[in-house]
Amino acid sequence: MLDGRVDNVYALVRPAGHHALADAAMGFCIFGNVAIAAHHARVVRGLSRVAVVDWDVHHGNGTQAAFYEDPSVLTISIHQDNCFPPGSGLIDDTGAGAGQGYNLNVPLPPGSGDGAYVATFEQVVVPALERFRPELVIVASGFDPSAMDPLGRMMVSPDGFTRMARILHDAVGSICDGRLVLSHEGGYSAELVPFCGLAVMEVLSGIDTPVRDNVLQLFTAGMGQQELQPHQAALIERAAALVPAIA
Repeated sequence: MLDGRVDNVYALVRPAGHHALADAAMGFCIFGNVAIAAHHARVVRGLSRVAVVDWDVHHGNGTQAAFYEDPSVLTISIHQDNCFPPGSGLIDDTGAGAGQGYNLNVPLPPGSGDGAYVATFEQVVVPALERFRPELVIVASGFDPSAMDPLGRMMVSPDGFTRMARILHDAVGSICDGRLVLSHEGGYSAELVPFCGLAVMEVLSGIDTPVRDNVLQLFTAGMGQQELQPHQAALIERAAALVPAIA
């Protein structure tokens, strides 16, 4: 992609990586795939600024730890509040030293659905990327915020993933010439993950498939309180207020 041979990338890798620390495996993760990719982009490919957006239902603690004092990598994690690791991913954890302000956590309340996630991308993720102006955006793409996942308590539908991917794809197109890489993370619903993955792949490829209006999509998108709720909006507003700290 950096060489202009492809428009964007989805890395279907196993095991997941965003919990892995420099000296320890954690939470099904052995190697910090996204963190390693960001380091490679900086050190080997010579990029000055890289952004990581993590939409896995669990906090990307390993990625946060890798860049907590590094202002050259902006890390944004959207996750279920206090899910895993316990006590990790607090909204007030915004970086340290030279990296102060370059780590954003959006710990959404359990039960958040499409409305909360779309609002987070519109009010936090895109403004942060526009302010930071990265040369590459890497996504820790977990499908465990989906409404049927056994390890999370969120309600995102395949249509919600379409909307998040579209917002990010369009923003990256104007910010850094579409340099967008997604690396597969969690997702434990064998029934719904394929449809969430397809939704994202369609956005990246620009190809619409006839796989629409299946019973799972209709069921999850039609769940009660999929719209943005007041308590969710209050948390997102707190996170949005942290964006101006990015230099």
